[in-house]
Amino acid sequence: MTTARDARATRHYFDSTFSCQAIKVLPNEYYVTGENLMITTVLGSCVAACIRDPQTGVGGMNHFMLPEGDSQSPASATMRYGAFAMEMLINELLKAGAARERLEAKVFGGGAVLSAMQQMNIGERNGQFVLSYLKTEGIPVKAQDLGDIYARRVNYFPHDGRVMLRKMDARTRASEIIAKREEAVAQTLQAKAVAKPRVELFSMPVRRKVSAPTV
Repeated sequence: MTTARDARATRHYFDSTFSCQAIKVLPNEYYVTGENLMITTVLGSCVAACIRDPQTGVGGMNHFMLPEGDSQSPASATMRYGAFAMEMLINELLKAGAARERLEAKVFGGGAVLSAMQQMNIGERNGQFVLSYLKTEGIPVKAQDLGDIYARRVNYFPHDGRVMLRKMDARTRASEIIAKREEAVAQTLQAKAVAKPRVELFSMPVRRKVSAPTV
């Protein structure tokens, strides 16, 4: 099972554009902080939830790829799936000093950047999932940018709640990386669908009563 330590983003760097310390969150990761720094990620069909406590300034971001897994499978308990990623992020926020009743969210992503992902509706399902999850948890959504066909770069400043969002041109290097990532996910999902075992049910034949045709 994925632990908080395993999924915590570790890529720190100095962002020259914003002149601040930053942390890069990759797919299946999260980051929570009370420091005045920037959390950044790049999204295709994936979704990132940015959640904070405005009173303490404690906030964080996750990055998940699929809405929900098979509840019977141990593999569903990973940051790859939204249900686990949201639970992980909220629990770590509370551990860092945030109060559940003050939490507020901003959500981004869910773009259909590849035709294969459009056919499987992954981006749309991710967006619907995160909004439904937050509604159930009673966490208000203060801003959202979901769907469409674009990849997005999200720069989040949890200390004051600012988000700098940029929709990305398909010709950029980052967009190419996202496209390759999306293609790998699509191939994995398609392979699972093909490999899914078929279950045949056998039963005794039922003798049907033959009625006269209605005239």
